[in-house]
Amino acid sequence: MNMRRYELIIFDWDGTLMDSAAKIVHCFERGYADAGAPYPGAEAVRRIIGLGLIEAIETLSPEADAAMRGRVLEGYRHYFLGLDAESMSLFPGVREGLAALTAQGKLLAVATGKSRRGLDRVLGHTGLGEYFVATRCADEAFSKPHPRMLEDILERTGMTAAQAIMVGDTSYDMLMAKAVNMAGLAVDYGVHPRAELMQHGALACCESFDEVLTWLSEPTSPSVRALRS
Repeated sequence: MNMRRYELIIFDWDGTLMDSAAKIVHCFERGYADAGAPYPGAEAVRRIIGLGLIEAIETLSPEADAAMRGRVLEGYRHYFLGLDAESMSLFPGVREGLAALTAQGKLLAVATGKSRRGLDRVLGHTGLGEYFVATRCADEAFSKPHPRMLEDILERTGMTAAQAIMVGDTSYDMLMAKAVNMAGLAVDYGVHPRAELMQHGALACCESFDEVLTWLSEPTSPSVRALRS
């Protein structure tokens, strides 16, 4: 059996590498309150994590006018960038896992719904920036599930879609990968449920970052552990 030999591994950030859902929900709640707009609720906010900020607010508040959405956006940014970054932590095994993949000669990248400012800030706080050869954000291309971020990363690294895999916690990640004929590996410790991730094209769904590393190093036959339903 051939081992999986993806040369480029592209990660989502929120919900895949960093446990940031609670902070995102909290900042949206405060942003909506400051804007005087009806808050759609925590579950609705969790559903849009992974989208670009503008697209997320449009999805959450389709009836709101541009001015109201703008106030929510500015409020969210104010709280997210103003609150202590230490309120978010990396998922267990992420730092060690990225180091191990780099030592194996893998190229690592990030495709995220975060803004460039937000991603650069968190890369600086975590010290993980050195591991990634390319990063793309929603405000530099298009929001997921549009494939532009992946297309840009492939062009930047000189890799083909067949040489790469997208790792993420949302259906947006899986649909983005499918749009460029790239493999998708899901994690279910983020915001979207396992059944939905598998429905949208994930090859497997892992329960921890350590399981992601195991799946990437296993033979190409399906992993009983990673494909648990």
